[in-house]
Amino acid sequence: MSAQFMVVPLGVAHAQRSVPIVRDAEIEALVSEYARPILKAAGLSRSGIQIVLVNDPGFNAFVAGRRIFVNTGALMASETPNEIIGVIAHEAGHIAGGHQERLRQQLERAQTMAVVAALLGIGAGIAGAAANADGMAQAGAGLAIGGSEMARRGLLGYQRGEEMTADRSALTYLQATGQSAKGMLTTFERFASSMALAGVNVDPYQISHPMPRERIANLETLARQSPYFDRKDPAELQLRHDLMRAKIAAYTDGPSGAARLFRNDPRGMPALYGDAISTLLYGNPRTAIEKADRLIAAMPGNAYFHELRGDALIKANRAVEAADAYAKAIRLDKSRSGLLQVGYGQALLATGKPDLVRKAAAEMQAGLSREPEFANGYRYLAQAYGQIGDIASAELATAEGHYQAGQYQDAKIFAARAQMKFKRGSPGWLRAQDIIELKTPKRR
Repeated sequence: MSAQFMVVPLGVAHAQRSVPIVRDAEIEALVSEYARPILKAAGLSRSGIQIVLVNDPGFNAFVAGRRIFVNTGALMASETPNEIIGVIAHEAGHIAGGHQERLRQQLERAQTMAVVAALLGIGAGIAGAAANADGMAQAGAGLAIGGSEMARRGLLGYQRGEEMTADRSALTYLQATGQSAKGMLTTFERFASSMALAGVNVDPYQISHPMPRERIANLETLARQSPYFDRKDPAELQLRHDLMRAKIAAYTDGPSGAARLFRNDPRGMPALYGDAISTLLYGNPRTAIEKADRLIAAMPGNAYFHELRGDALIKANRAVEAADAYAKAIRLDKSRSGLLQVGYGQALLATGKPDLVRKAAAEMQAGLSREPEFANGYRYLAQAYGQIGDIASAELATAEGHYQAGQYQDAKIFAARAQMKFKRGSPGWLRAQDIIELKTPKRR
């Protein structure tokens, strides 16, 4: 499988639990384009903010450190670019506002309050037992539970306040970039409707986010004051958004996923793109090539149609042609994605020709220098080095793959094996030493 829409685990090197992330050049380029002006307006353009795609059907996004995580479910459910841009603006508001650090402080306070409440309850219980007063002992238990509940509600109230602050910040960023806040309101309306349809009766003090209707009421007046409220997304951007949604549906919702999503326009480009991808995944690669060719004829400048053609050609065991298709995709790719370069290297590797395998190693190494966290790419790089007889580099590439996946013990084993084959003090030897000396992070 190529680098296109690859689901890989985000290891403990990057998160405290395994998160299934998606690596795809097309989706990453589009979402990064959505985020770029927002991050600039938030003063975060030089802060190294990374957008991470999570393979999850739920409509959700969240922040951890300098990463904004966006679910594929949110991308697929959002009918316009503006809806996702509003989500990104909200999450940028959390980062710019320093909410994560303050939330940690609130958590510490909440834990202290809960401990004090528990101690007070235990003290009252002991006093009641000494006086043989059952009522007093029961009151002590109630005090402990009630104190913990007070702490929890206080924390949730704090989080609700931060969510509303992030909403206000998002409005500011959208205004500064000349974009509408209508997408944010659409998102909140979706939340409110889903609660109503589910018959959910929620205590607003039991949740960390403001109730959707409350958020809509707080934001709608301000949003409508913007001169950009009725501004629509450009048609070209909307098409790219729908192509992205079709790809996600094809990969995550089965053979008919994209057809269901675009059933009102079955001959439109998004539906045809989804159908071509579904044919690649579940049908005949020869037919997938024909469908990719028709897409390219309609939009020859689309890099990702050429990428799709390359994937279909690899599946059809036509590796040389696949490499040519990937080379065209790279030339057309304005984002200069390292993932496409790794895919190109995979196609060259599949030819089995010694001169092209050497080129494959160079291309994949260059692609991974731009996408160092793409753990699966190192597996193919190791294969290329192995085929040309560079065993030291093959084992170092394997070590890098384990390291990026958070599998530190395996990374150290292969790094030690690689180091024994490198000249002492060489770049490969030094990189292997870095991995060997890595202090394994403790899981929390």
